Amino acid sequence: MYRNLRTNLPKEVMMFPDFPFDAHLPSFLPHQDVQKYLERYCEHFAITPHIKFNTAVEEARPIAMEMDREKTMAWEVTTRDQHGTQNTETFDSVFICTGHYSDPHIPPIPGLQYFKGKVMHSHAYRRPEPFAGQSVIVFGAGASGLDISIELAKAMAQVMLSHGKPALTFSLPPGIQQAPPLSRVIEDGRVQFKDGSLVEAEVLMFCTGYNFSFPFLHPEQLHLDIRDHLVAPLYRFILPPAYPSLFFFGICKTICPFPHFHCQVQFALAVLDGTVKLPSREEMEREVQNMVDRKTAMGVLERHLLRMESEQWRYYQCLADSGGFSPLPPVIQSLYEEVARQRQKHPQKYRNANYRLVTDTQWESIEKTH
Repeated sequence: MYRNLRTNLPKEVMMFPDFPFDAHLPSFLPHQDVQKYLERYCEHFAITPHIKFNTAVEEARPIAMEMDREKTMAWEVTTRDQHGTQNTETFDSVFICTGHYSDPHIPPIPGLQYFKGKVMHSHAYRRPEPFAGQSVIVFGAGASGLDISIELAKAMAQVMLSHGKPALTFSLPPGIQQAPPLSRVIEDGRVQFKDGSLVEAEVLMFCTGYNFSFPFLHPEQLHLDIRDHLVAPLYRFILPPAYPSLFFFGICKTICPFPHFHCQVQFALAVLDGTVKLPSREEMEREVQNMVDRKTAMGVLERHLLRMESEQWRYYQCLADSGGFSPLPPVIQSLYEEVARQRQKHPQKYRNANYRLVTDTQWESIEKTH
């Protein structure tokens, strides 16, 4: 993570529902405080002894087993530790919690090989000082693209923020100029944008997200289609209908992460203990396809099918209703949406605010109660 990275959600929203952050901390945290929070979470719930550190999963595959003359499905998981020792164990179920922020996505840009400067992804970015005085094209105006552009401009880099969104209307620091999406790099090394304009730059930084990558799985065996921006079919965005004891967590995008994970895990546990009676494989696949058809009819591109945005709140309620666990309190959605509005209006200042949850439906800022 880059040195100055801070959360873009307040701790009051992003906490796990059963484990609040320390109250004395500000609402928007540096990444070091989030790591300390996760370490405290592990200590509080005695998770740490169960973690095998420095151990890579090489393969997870389904196997048929027979118990009490009944055939059941299990999972054979092969790991390798830092000393090269390989180990294979059998489990009833597998939870995949690897996230999707480790395999950088660089879109295919014609002529990229002609670029004479530095090509990098935000995944490799750490601090702004080395870019001082340089011309940098930042491709992508999502959370990382915008934050890194602002940081670079403050370090006296000349930034061209290239994106396909409508022109950003809020105030940006001097040193940031908006530009259309990249089109190609021509043979002399100049970058051409979609409007035909050409520029020279010393750095091309892709803030273009990440690919899904599960090298330990065999997708075709699981009847899964895993692409750069899509994993399908997944019933309730969690489990493949053909193998309902395999669970993916955190596949969705534009979400409230820790509460999202919490609800998904509670639903998975309810599946495993029998509280949730899953439909047939065919019914689950049909539900997934209906979702895809509905979003496609609305004009949603394939690479955005896993974006939840405002639909996440109904999704969490649905999981809670099915799984028989407590839903997220309404105050989480209310504060999440307020911070989203402030982020749009004041991208450089919204992290200065501090909040407090008053009740399940009410939050408080330092200015007034809502």
